[in-house]
Amino acid sequence: MMNRSDELITLFSLSLYETTLMVIIPLVIATIIGIPLGVLLVITRPNHLSPNKWLFHILNTIINIIRSVPFIILMLAIIPFTELIVGTSIGIQGAIVPLIVYIAPYIARLIETTLLEVDHGIIEAYRGMGASRTQIVTRIIIREARPGILLCMTIALIGLIGATAMAGVIGAGGLGDLALRYGYQQWDLPVMFGTVIILIVLVQIVQTLGNYAAKKMKKTA
Repeated sequence: MMNRSDELITLFSLSLYETTLMVIIPLVIATIIGIPLGVLLVITRPNHLSPNKWLFHILNTIINIIRSVPFIILMLAIIPFTELIVGTSIGIQGAIVPLIVYIAPYIARLIETTLLEVDHGIIEAYRGMGASRTQIVTRIIIREARPGILLCMTIALIGLIGATAMAGVIGAGGLGDLALRYGYQQWDLPVMFGTVIILIVLVQIVQTLGNYAAKKMKKTA
């Protein structure tokens, strides 16, 4: 028979594995979507590289609408869309789609804010020298903003870890579900506090690594 220590190790290991899956897969896909969206939000603004007020307002509105909905409501509201994409709305597979839908606009907005901090005078100088829009975006704007982009991704990653805590509602498991089912519903305090400590340690590691990487990149930029 499994003793208490073995039971806790099994529970925490499985939940950490589920949380890791629900963080890494959505983060990679949402980054692929979010960074180009953030770039589009910047360059389609008036007086920027490719001003297009209709595209800017459409993207801006869609991102605002999605970001206005709390994750748990969004997750339930897009169940038909999730089923259309992955064939199910439950479990880790069913949680990945809403996590992507939730975090991609968040990344786009963070990237937009960071890219707007790049000195417009530098952009104009390169335009004057005949650099193409693609060159200015990839070699000037994104290059100048790399430390800020790293910090944005750190914030997004921490936000994603927090969102996975609610994925237990659809049976996706993870640390949040562990804290709810065992820590709260069964009032298992070792599980509750163990989950809180793991989440705190995870967030601290992510933030420290993100700050270190951004600082190092700033020095080498």
